[in-house]
Amino acid sequence: CNQTRLFSQTLAEKGFPKQICSMGSSTSSLHSALVKTISRPPLPHRCDSTYSPVNDLDLDQDPADPLELLQECREVLRKRPAQLQRAFVQTGHGDARQTIRVMQWNVLAQALGEGMDSFVQCPMDALNWAERKYLILQEILTYRPDIICLQEVDHYFDMFQPILASLGYQSSFCPKPWSPCLDVENNNGPDGCALFFNPKRFQLLNTTHLRLSAMMLKTNQVAIIAALRCQATGRAFCVTVTHLKARSGWEVLRSAQGLDLLRNLRSVAHRIKTEEKADTNVPLIVCGDFNAEPSEDVYRNFATSSLGLDSAYKLLSTDGKTEPPYTTWKIRPSGESCHTLDYVWYSHRAFDVNAVLDLPTVEQIGPNRLPSYNYPSDHLSLVCDFSFKDPTILH
Repeated sequence: CNQTRLFSQTLAEKGFPKQICSMGSSTSSLHSALVKTISRPPLPHRCDSTYSPVNDLDLDQDPADPLELLQECREVLRKRPAQLQRAFVQTGHGDARQTIRVMQWNVLAQALGEGMDSFVQCPMDALNWAERKYLILQEILTYRPDIICLQEVDHYFDMFQPILASLGYQSSFCPKPWSPCLDVENNNGPDGCALFFNPKRFQLLNTTHLRLSAMMLKTNQVAIIAALRCQATGRAFCVTVTHLKARSGWEVLRSAQGLDLLRNLRSVAHRIKTEEKADTNVPLIVCGDFNAEPSEDVYRNFATSSLGLDSAYKLLSTDGKTEPPYTTWKIRPSGESCHTLDYVWYSHRAFDVNAVLDLPTVEQIGPNRLPSYNYPSDHLSLVCDFSFKDPTILH
């Protein structure tokens, strides 16, 4: 119809494909969500780390069907190579009926991917936002996390927030004060950290936005700490997303940022414990691109913290003590870069890790590494299934 053609034309002008797949004869849920996004007045891009946008979730509206949206993504991407096939590895025997699925992912800011990161083996066509946004959404929809922790989000207002709100997620966004995305021509605003959760499963108790400090000085890196109450168990916990300073030579700064985050986690957890009148410490899940190998001080500080944190992805190793060989793998003009930089930390006294999503093999990733036509970021998503331990055995 003429209205549908007009919508498609408007979407194309905003960078979406001209052919948005619709299911049957009716306009698709994804199409409707995108149109709603375009019709909304533009939101300001605030650069201070205390900005928390008003949640746009319409509680009277039925959420979009995630399976239907996943099929639409696959239709848009049908000319690209198949999605990387990854399986969950069972690592524990917690209560599967009350599993909390958490995703950690540096999604790669669009402005950086196209304008600054110089992925010399990745064709620019593979990075075009008109299709790459569907690769990102496909990854999220495939695993259906209850909590999503993302870094390098520079399309929060026009893609992540409205689409994930249509799926029922509530969210918060904390931009970097001096995002490098702003140095790229035709950027979409600053990148930052974003945290999404399913309000049907969790009640939001408190949100804290941090601009991380190092040596008493504010830095360009940020974090979000959300205190949630699990609706099924009534138990409170905190989930955190962060992105520490990148590049070699900045190890001391990263260590200081990590110590500042640990101090803030202790403070927030203590405050929630007091407010909840809890007998035990409030458990934590901390997700992030730490930009640090396990050999760095910031990793050791988290591993030995009095908060009792452990790294979930160590459970993929045979001895349970070794991190994966890589969570990011790219080729830049300076050469090949294969590192473990991304982590999901958790309070091991309070949570069982039931399963973790395995990492793709070298053969699956391919010789040109990441990003690629079938994977949208230079970082791999980490997905973990947690469950609360029996409170009677906590100590």
